[in-house]
Amino acid sequence: MSGIEKEPKNERAGIEREFKRGALELAVLHLLRSGEAYGYDIVSQIADRTEGALEVTNGTLYPVLYRLERAALVKVRWETQEQGVPRKYYVLTPAGHRELTRLTGEWTTFAKAMARLLR
Repeated sequence: MSGIEKEPKNERAGIEREFKRGALELAVLHLLRSGEAYGYDIVSQIADRTEGALEVTNGTLYPVLYRLERAALVKVRWETQEQGVPRKYYVLTPAGHRELTRLTGEWTTFAKAMARLLR
């Protein structure tokens, strides 16, 4: 047996989930910095801006949006279209703007460190 033991599969999935969760929160806050958006729009923007490299499902996005709402980092408003179902729009709060600044700084530091490590 090698000196490196494998992590249990469920532990590895937990690490990946937490990593993605943190990245997704930053991505959502970043997209909302320029104005409000609704869920499908956020999913589409993430896919478009990353040229499909990051694909997020509604099942992944909405728990993040609910968490951001509970933390008062985003506020919501409902709008009913002439035809169709009501849409829930999300917009950053002042606390959300501060959190975006903080997370951006942390992510930049992390990305630079990883780039140095991977050279």
